[in-house]
Amino acid sequence: MTGTMVEEVMAELAALEDPRMREVNERHGDDHGVNLTKLRAIAKRLKTQPDLARDLWRTEDTAARLLALLICRPKAFERDELDTMLREARTPKVHDWLVNYVVKKSPHVEDLRRAWFADPDPVIASAGWALTTERVAKKPDGLDLPGLLDAIEADMKDAPERLQWAMNHCLAQIGIEHPEYRARAIDIGERLEVLKDYPTPPNCTSPFAPAWIGEMVRRRQEKEEKQEEGLSRM
Repeated sequence: MTGTMVEEVMAELAALEDPRMREVNERHGDDHGVNLTKLRAIAKRLKTQPDLARDLWRTEDTAARLLALLICRPKAFERDELDTMLREARTPKVHDWLVNYVVKKSPHVEDLRRAWFADPDPVIASAGWALTTERVAKKPDGLDLPGLLDAIEADMKDAPERLQWAMNHCLAQIGIEHPEYRARAIDIGERLEVLKDYPTPPNCTSPFAPAWIGEMVRRRQEKEEKQEEGLSRM
């Protein structure tokens, strides 16, 4: 039954393939041409189906794997299974969805964060940094924030692209969430100049850490001031 469903789903995904979208996606390393809104609609219809999700993952097709990550049950995966899946994730989108939609909801997330953070493969290490950034924002207790800043200061400038992006995000998050380290985070960003000249569309926040930190802090302060103003009028 599952085999039949896999064939049906693969046929449906193939029917959605758009050559122009594939061309755009391939510029970012993603080898699929399926509109993600339509893919999410399929996932909504299928709902949670762990067995089908595993079968779709085994096809090695990028669109099928993205769909698998939307219909799986994150807590059903064993620790080593998730580690293998990350190493099998060939494209950036599959990598990102696996980390954000599955691993972050797993009971093995902290174990994997530590293991991946120290992995010699920069792509795997980038997942460890992404999970560390999540902790910086939500559960910083126990993290060595000065140590993270030391590592970023020493290694981010020459890190491979995906790892550099992840480290830069962590740098920005430390500066945004932890005022006591904000000045140092901004100083590191200004000296390293990573992503300083990254083309940023109008009305979007630059990924350059000092600008990112400044903008997010400004927005929070503005929100707090409006809330205080509203309370004073009550």
